[in-house]
Amino acid sequence: MSKILTFVYIFYIGSSFGWLLELFFRRIVHKKWINPGFLVGPYLPIYGFGLCMLTYSYFLFSHSTLSSFFIIILMGILMTIIELIGGLLFQKEGIKLWDYSDQFANYKGIICPLFSFIWTILGGFYYYVVAPHMVKALEWFSNNLSFSFILGIFFGIIIIDFIYSTKLLVKIRNFAKDNNIEVKYEEFKSYIKKQQLERKEKYSFLFPFKQTNPLHEYLKKYKKATKKRQ
Repeated sequence: MSKILTFVYIFYIGSSFGWLLELFFRRIVHKKWINPGFLVGPYLPIYGFGLCMLTYSYFLFSHSTLSSFFIIILMGILMTIIELIGGLLFQKEGIKLWDYSDQFANYKGIICPLFSFIWTILGGFYYYVVAPHMVKALEWFSNNLSFSFILGIFFGIIIIDFIYSTKLLVKIRNFAKDNNIEVKYEEFKSYIKKQQLERKEKYSFLFPFKQTNPLHEYLKKYKKATKKRQ
């Protein structure tokens, strides 16, 4: 049971900080405040799984005969595999949560050498900077298991969020299949935001798909805009 709680605790930290990382990355690179990810709330499960994998790798290999260089390379590979699995699961439904199609040697727009390199750099940052603090955080958690109550609330919210977001995903997926198009999730969010701002209407950061117009109307306009670019 303690191992499960530890996993949940690491997942909680990774999901929350990963959301912040992606939020500011989009702001810096794309000059936009866009709520990142598939879910509504301030968490990204893919980063939660990523941090669990990095932490497990650190504890498994840090005291082995492997050099730190190979451990960091392994971390980059593991993060790329997580990104690949997550991307394939959604792309199978006609939806892309992210798109590396314009990057060199990309695979289905889901992974590419550039971001694998970035994950490796982040793996190095984790190994040398974050891991010692992570060890202290786990020690704190082992002495404060009452924090599990907060984790329970966190996962309860995620489950509700997942049900809500999945219903939206099904609508978008059905439209994509019926119209034989691929919906780029983040691009679609940006498109809705642009439409709202042009009409000087209120835009919801947390609920980008719940706006004044029905979702189906936005999807039809998005389809036309996508075809014009092709």
